[in-house]
Amino acid sequence: MKRHAESYLTEWISSERRKPLVLRGARQVGKTTLVRDFAKNNNLDLFEINLEQFPELADVFATNNMEKIIHALEFAIEKGSFIGENKILFLDEIQATPAAIHTLRYFYENYPHIPVIAAGSLLEFALGETSLSMPVGRIEFLYIEPMTFEEFLEASEKAHLLDLIRTFNIGDDFPITAHNLLLQHLRNYILVGGMPEAVLCFLEDGFQSAQSTHASILQTYQTDFSKYATKAELLRLYKIFSYIPTGIGEKFKYVNVDPREQSRDLKVAFDLLVMARVIKPAWHTDGSGVPLGATLNYRVFKPFFLDIGLVNASCGLTWISDEDFQSTNLINEGKLAEQFIAQHLHALTPPYMESPLTYWLREGRNNNAEVDFLVQLGTDILPMEIKSGKSGTLKSLHEFARARQPERAIRFDLNMPTQQTVEVKPRANANEHSIKFELHNFPLYLVEQLNRLMRNSTRVEN
Repeated sequence: MKRHAESYLTEWISSERRKPLVLRGARQVGKTTLVRDFAKNNNLDLFEINLEQFPELADVFATNNMEKIIHALEFAIEKGSFIGENKILFLDEIQATPAAIHTLRYFYENYPHIPVIAAGSLLEFALGETSLSMPVGRIEFLYIEPMTFEEFLEASEKAHLLDLIRTFNIGDDFPITAHNLLLQHLRNYILVGGMPEAVLCFLEDGFQSAQSTHASILQTYQTDFSKYATKAELLRLYKIFSYIPTGIGEKFKYVNVDPREQSRDLKVAFDLLVMARVIKPAWHTDGSGVPLGATLNYRVFKPFFLDIGLVNASCGLTWISDEDFQSTNLINEGKLAEQFIAQHLHALTPPYMESPLTYWLREGRNNNAEVDFLVQLGTDILPMEIKSGKSGTLKSLHEFARARQPERAIRFDLNMPTQQTVEVKPRANANEHSIKFELHNFPLYLVEQLNRLMRNSTRVEN
């Protein structure tokens, strides 16, 4: 299954300023398969070693003696020398040997001609147990997430639908037949998710096979926690891990996880899962200007999970048959729509950058308002509302418009693409002026095209 990140690997390996590349991402998001497919598709001789299988190499890496390290790796891989043209070294599960992470700096400084890719999960957990740190400035990062909806469509061999999505422009006619087909595939994605193994099982054997894969992945994560946590920390990790899928899209309060636990103790577990990339918080920002990250409030946030399919599995969704699956009504569809968008917003930034999710919240006795996400596009701040159906009010968006006067706003729902000018009238007995903004209504499946579409959109004067 082709991944968008493969194109970045092509740029990386041909760069004159190439550094060792570390793939960051939760377990089983497809890091290893990405490297293997990249090597195969580019006729590169791949020298791969899984460091979990060679614990004896830990002492060798600890020497920082590069000649000794290279010699030991070549014998462990048993393919001869990995120094030469069209060869690439891949250190998988590098978190099993933290000293190997530190050694990447010496590959950069002493052997820059060797293309080196490292991949691992829970890297911060592993480094936290040692005095070592990431060799900042001497490595590059590439963030790997679950498969996106467009990657899901490509794996499903729906090239005609992909072409339509990628060439659609605001104002174009959109065939209703294509829209309905895309909504069907969107529903499949919402329930299957983007974990590559689950997607493959779904495409080959149906929904029940994907369900079994979800259960296995969730169990693998919990097994991983036991490697890097004390007994007390482990219990709190389990509590947070189990709670988040039920609390996605809601303002987070530690008391809701377990009122008997101290917030500061649960926060440690929460932060570990954020570092492990299992939880993705959306932080509150006042949205007063760019960059959005300058006004983040780290005390106010709402969490999202790694993958929408794992959310369903963790919440206990079971499927009896493919037919029952298609007709299932989900009580948390609103939350799932928000999870879907949160999971895809990373596609709006280059894969070597990590941008925090942000949203806007105003709390008061009589005027609560929440805009689901705020997205920065150039110097613009775009408020974004997410709906799971074809209707819904814009009350919170109107309140944000009164406070920040945006020129444009986004609503994702299940409707066909449309565009309209919205006028927010002054409230009674308030010293306000009318505010206008351009509202772009997009179906959820167009989220990955947002940057392109908004570059060509119109603006209005307030």
